[in-house]
Amino acid sequence: MNKDAFDINPHAPLAARMRPTNLDQYIGQQHLLAKGKSLRAAIDQGAPHSLVFWGPPGVGKTTLAKIIAASAHCHFIELSAVMAGVKEIRAAVAEAEDVKLSRNLNTVVFIDEIHRFSKSQQDSLLAPIESGAIILFGATTENPSFELNNALLSRLRVYVMRSIDADDLLNLLHNALTDPVRGLGSRNLVIDDEVLLMIAKAADGDARRCLNILQIAADLAENIDGKDVVNREVLDEVLQGHAARFDKGGDIFYDQISALHKSVRGTDPDAALYWFCRMIDGGCDPLYIARRVVRMASEDIGNADPRGLELALNAAHAYERLGSPEGELSLAQAIVYLACAPKSNAVYVAYKAAMTDARTSGSLEVPMHLRNAPTKLMKELGHGAEYRYAHDEKNAYAAGENYFPEPLIGKRYYVPVERGLEIKIKEKLEFLRKQ
Repeated sequence: MNKDAFDINPHAPLAARMRPTNLDQYIGQQHLLAKGKSLRAAIDQGAPHSLVFWGPPGVGKTTLAKIIAASAHCHFIELSAVMAGVKEIRAAVAEAEDVKLSRNLNTVVFIDEIHRFSKSQQDSLLAPIESGAIILFGATTENPSFELNNALLSRLRVYVMRSIDADDLLNLLHNALTDPVRGLGSRNLVIDDEVLLMIAKAADGDARRCLNILQIAADLAENIDGKDVVNREVLDEVLQGHAARFDKGGDIFYDQISALHKSVRGTDPDAALYWFCRMIDGGCDPLYIARRVVRMASEDIGNADPRGLELALNAAHAYERLGSPEGELSLAQAIVYLACAPKSNAVYVAYKAAMTDARTSGSLEVPMHLRNAPTKLMKELGHGAEYRYAHDEKNAYAAGENYFPEPLIGKRYYVPVERGLEIKIKEKLEFLRKQ
């Protein structure tokens, strides 16, 4: 438990030393902290409330929690959901009660990665929040709607934090290079603006990553004429193996696959290719993308162009044969084809409607004329009686024949669209149904 929210270890990493201690030093999140915003008003009034910060790594969730607690003169206790449990929560509540009695201070309990708490651990926070024993600040990279139970979520206000833009990261870099106490200002470093911009872009909206890159680059700087120079070559060495932010299994993962799917559905091959490359560059398993592409072929192209499903399956098979990076081109080919193909979700809609009826209509009996009759007894019972063999009928279509259970006679699930091959399918069905 950290009593002093801003203790700084001089030997700590640069990102820890440069942690802001007030809102003037804090960068980003102006959609929450600009004058007139509700969170800013609560800070200015010194009246913090229980909340959860939701956003990607390195955007200042922990730092902002500490600044708010300090500005309201609150005692600060920091826990990590990875290490803490109900025992630690109870100890924090007991400490908060002692501080209230001995020093008349409110206590902020900050729980990092709060989404990792189990239901019982989350439930243990309800009573102390309700009684006012603690003010809870949570931080999470995952969607609180899915990861926090409703009882806890109803007691917290959710603030969405955004990635930090490149201009703010550049300001952060300049501050780190000029601050002689917390930063690298005491070193004779030479870094031109082009290299600094490359660092800011490579950080991908993550302030912690930004400062880590700078620190490693400074450690690898070339000594030229008594100056430590960080040039393009040094930075390239630092950034080897750098991957864009991509949280496998987390919100960013699902947001990007959603963007890929919707770009294909929206007939935008360029955007579809971009999101595919973003996911590949971020380390996504190409076979996962291949499976989703096969799904797209059925869900959004369907019978408007049945070749889409074949191409998607072939692309998945090609990747399995070739591996990475050669096989990724086959997936790109399939994605572009599907994006450009005529679209129909008629089969998808029909499937969902039929599944709903199958699940809700009970165990409806198979009509007698459709039942199998492999034995004499079954024939005597009328199984298969009066069944009309479609191939013996005109156009191989038994006009007027019913294939549904009686309560569902006349149901229509599949409605072909006026695009691609489904135009022909629709014409054929309309022709046959008129017979």
